[in-house]
Amino acid sequence: MTYRDLPTAGFVSTLQEAGLDQDSAGFAAALDASIAHGDLETNSQDLAQLLGRPATPLADVVRAAQGADPLVGQTGMGTIGFVGAGRIGTALATLAIGAGYDVVLSNSRGPETLNDLVAQLGPRARAATPAEAAAAGDIVVVTVPLKAYGQIPVGPLAGKVVIDTSNYDPGRDGHIAELEDESTTVSELLQAQLPASHVVKTLNTVYFEHLTTLSRPHSAPDRSAVPIAGNDDTAKKTVTTFLDAIGYDAYDVGALEKGWRYQSGAIAYPYGADGSFEHPQPADAERLASLMAQAKRSRDR
Repeated sequence: MTYRDLPTAGFVSTLQEAGLDQDSAGFAAALDASIAHGDLETNSQDLAQLLGRPATPLADVVRAAQGADPLVGQTGMGTIGFVGAGRIGTALATLAIGAGYDVVLSNSRGPETLNDLVAQLGPRARAATPAEAAAAGDIVVVTVPLKAYGQIPVGPLAGKVVIDTSNYDPGRDGHIAELEDESTTVSELLQAQLPASHVVKTLNTVYFEHLTTLSRPHSAPDRSAVPIAGNDDTAKKTVTTFLDAIGYDAYDVGALEKGWRYQSGAIAYPYGADGSFEHPQPADAERLASLMAQAKRSRDR
């Protein structure tokens, strides 16, 4: 089902139920009608992002038209939980809020240590314990050092999509035999720790400062792609939708075992720094495919 499967009046009322005012909803419906007739080369999702307001996801429009409740939250975009609120977590939380998500942040030191960050991020952010953040998230981002994997709350993450941004750093994490001999990957270790969750490896290839500077609207010609890997196709589709909302395309590398192609030390890490680290250049799917094709395991370099 698409927007075009709904009567115009039903489309307008559904958009209003999702949070748009009457004028904006009517404009969005007229815009999509123009697109359907081939008059425009954009869509209301792109326009909403350019205007700085959250776009209504197609899935939420369909759910509302069928009488179901929106996903979670007033914006209909859902909630992103963060286990770890360091530099990567903060950058991703900033992007998520800008896309209309609510965020729940946590770290190992307690919610009270995140008060300043929550104040900085605004009313869509709140602090919690890791278990609470895991329970609250429709998607949960795990962005902690590899050595802290054992402290990740397992129970609240059961059945959930978990984004893993981690990289292996022996100087920080200690030497891990399975990673040293390349018999497994970082995210496969996390998947083993979270057997009832759906782990997707992504966003580990872009330096935290570049995460916000490389983000682009959906139709931007200089939009970057980021690699994703996971064992569950539905989970990867969920993550692809999230990445799209925060300004990135997804390049599907395959199962988690393929994550070695863009782990720390691989040619595609950090691919976003093409050109110079101070002035990163966008890398699209074609560029990323080229880098992935050149990837070699450490023992073969």
